Amino acid sequence: MQSPEKAATVKNKINFDKWGYIFIAPFFLVYAIFSLWPLLSTFYNSFFENYMVGLAQVGPKFVGVENYQTVFGNPDMLKYLGNTLIMWVIGFVPQLAVSLLLAFWFSSPLLRIRGNRFFKTVMYMPNLIMAAAFSMLFFTLFADNGPINDIMMDISIIKEPFRFLSSAWATRGLVGAMNFLMWFGNTTILLMAAMMGIDPGLYEAASIDGATSGQVFRQITLPLIRPIMLYVFITSMIGGIQMFDIPQILTNGKGGPARTAMTLVMFLNRHLYSKNYGLAGAVSVVLFALALILSIIVFKFMYSDRDGKKAKAKEKAAAKAKAEAAALEQAEVLAQEGGPR
Repeated sequence: MQSPEKAATVKNKINFDKWGYIFIAPFFLVYAIFSLWPLLSTFYNSFFENYMVGLAQVGPKFVGVENYQTVFGNPDMLKYLGNTLIMWVIGFVPQLAVSLLLAFWFSSPLLRIRGNRFFKTVMYMPNLIMAAAFSMLFFTLFADNGPINDIMMDISIIKEPFRFLSSAWATRGLVGAMNFLMWFGNTTILLMAAMMGIDPGLYEAASIDGATSGQVFRQITLPLIRPIMLYVFITSMIGGIQMFDIPQILTNGKGGPARTAMTLVMFLNRHLYSKNYGLAGAVSVVLFALALILSIIVFKFMYSDRDGKKAKAKEKAAAKAKAEAAALEQAEVLAQEGGPR
């Protein structure tokens, strides 16, 4: 039986566990209301026929997977998916390359570039500009009678105005360029933070061993920033799949010449605008599944590659240790026999 003093101590002891749950409860509450419930509602409504014809509403009527059959039966869906991925790649590949280079320059303890804070601010500033403003700026610059055409004609690169927004690849290139300019600063900051978390002793040891900058970057920097690289890749890919505002404004919602700049979310927006909620829900679920599948593939690829390299390194180390043990055993045998004859 507990003494009165010990019982009073146990009774007055504060249970800190419940305060942890109380502090994180607002996040889960907000997430459940504004994210989880709309997601479940989208899944639910994707199985119903529900749209407007003038002022009359048709449905909601349960139709099963009919909306999904309509989505996958649309021959243009693959075209819109291809447009989305092409414009994402055009913007992401140079974004990653430039961000890696800038992050390595500004975080390297050997270079010690002055004015780091100023350059970080300047690089991040395009991320603060609204996509609508960026799109209108590029629409004005690259119009048929815009400043870019005037400059190119003045320096005799072209003889007549080039119609950028009437060319499929020019329109896609402009969308990719805007995505690059808007997001390379954010990616640079993330990669720079990852590189600054690497132990400087590793770079010093590599320098003493005579490693070149390229070897240091490939063998030390890239493997250690892999988690942030994975985060950047997946978030950028999801953002690319959800690409909407830039091509929507640049092409006035038409998707450019022959719908070569039409994205999946622009196609979704058409159904939302026509109030075809069931079909829009099916398209949203397909986008969700596509983002999930691609993210799992990227995650498995990056980490299975690392595990494979680790296994190979272990095999090499084990073989080396076995060879050393065999050599040592042979030396001991020779020593016992009086040395080599």
